[in-house]
Amino acid sequence: MRRENDLGKDNITALVFRLAIPSMLASFVNVLYSIVDRMFIGNISEIGSVALAGVGVCGPIVTLISSFAYLAGAGGAPLLAMRLGEKDKNGAEKILSNCFLMLLVISVVLTIFFLTFKRPLLMAFGASENTFLYADKYLTIYTIGTVFAILSVGLNQFIACQGFSTVAMTSVLIGAVLNIILDPIFIFTFGLGVSGAAIATVIAQFASCIFVVMFLFGQRALVRITFGGYSWKLMKRAMYFGFCPFIIMATEGVIIIVLNGVLQRYGGPGLGDMLVACATIVQSYMFICTMPLGGITLGTQPILSYNYGAKNIDRIKKCFRVVLMLALSFTTIMFVLSQVVPKYFVLIFTNDPQLIEMSVNYIRVFTFGVIILALQYVFVDGLTALGVAKVAISLSLFRKGSFVILTIILPIFFGASSPFYAEPIVDIVSGITSTIVFMLLINNLLRKREEMPDGKPLYS
Repeated sequence: MRRENDLGKDNITALVFRLAIPSMLASFVNVLYSIVDRMFIGNISEIGSVALAGVGVCGPIVTLISSFAYLAGAGGAPLLAMRLGEKDKNGAEKILSNCFLMLLVISVVLTIFFLTFKRPLLMAFGASENTFLYADKYLTIYTIGTVFAILSVGLNQFIACQGFSTVAMTSVLIGAVLNIILDPIFIFTFGLGVSGAAIATVIAQFASCIFVVMFLFGQRALVRITFGGYSWKLMKRAMYFGFCPFIIMATEGVIIIVLNGVLQRYGGPGLGDMLVACATIVQSYMFICTMPLGGITLGTQPILSYNYGAKNIDRIKKCFRVVLMLALSFTTIMFVLSQVVPKYFVLIFTNDPQLIEMSVNYIRVFTFGVIILALQYVFVDGLTALGVAKVAISLSLFRKGSFVILTIILPIFFGASSPFYAEPIVDIVSGITSTIVFMLLINNLLRKREEMPDGKPLYS
């Protein structure tokens, strides 16, 4: 069965666009899971702002749950693409088999953990006595559907890395569209409020999960899910590759936790809840910038991994150039929109004049460094695709760690709202740092790969 895209032969520019655009759109649509929930919740009569803050507190946990899907999915997918580049289909099947088992085990462990410790976690993440009720309702239902979230996100990586970019996008669209349809029905028609939003999300993720699993068990996939051939060594290798995208996603949750906690602490009982609600809106907008950006860089990883396995060095270099151009174009557009029309985005969440004014101002601040952030994403995800996970992890931790430090330090000197300024500072510094590191490494890395003897498997 011919795949949609031939990673080793198709024109690189066309190939990048055919993989990046569906992945970018899928990532954008995926953001709608949380944004649509928050949009409807923020407009619930009388309790909208408080309920929105409560669901915002759940954001870090939801993000953390999704990040574990990348540990196995985004870790195993580059390895699978490399095996396909080396013409080793049996090796590719073993990778998918092991990663499927990992995703199932991770789902069970996370469900038990978060249901057991949800109260102390929510309070630590910034919930107040006013917002805990809503946060608890949402998180309990969402956590029950963890297996669907993990499998749909994790296994979708193995569809994209085989060249089926449109199929991968379709799986996300199924869930997102269903979520948009079901949200108002469960929240308003059935009168379930926050619980209804969570139920709609779980049902949507279930639909995406079924679609992905059926495809990877079906005849159309080049590499299908099989059972057996389990290897702890192979699982560790996949987790090593996946640790960078995992840490990027997981620390997004940590960032939200720290930001919410600091805002709550320095803002006090009244202003604190308002600042957390504002941060929820600002972070939702930032996800519209970073998730599609990640879609571009993660979606094009299979091109780099496949051609690295096949020793097509010129195609790798051209791929980096085209992906960088596309990523910078996207972030430039988002920067302009962020500075010119953020109010229209804020209005879908709230009609509170004070919250609108605050959110518009801090969207402009938060996104000030988003253009340069494209450099960080392109080079870190590119190095991950080539197997240079240690450097990619270090660059990611540098950015996230710097944000946490600044978020904690700034309000000591500049007041409760100053943590919003940490994001643009860190984005600019980390983008420049990642560019320097990449330029120092890439030529030597590609030269060593070209000199490797044929037939020797990568990262075996």
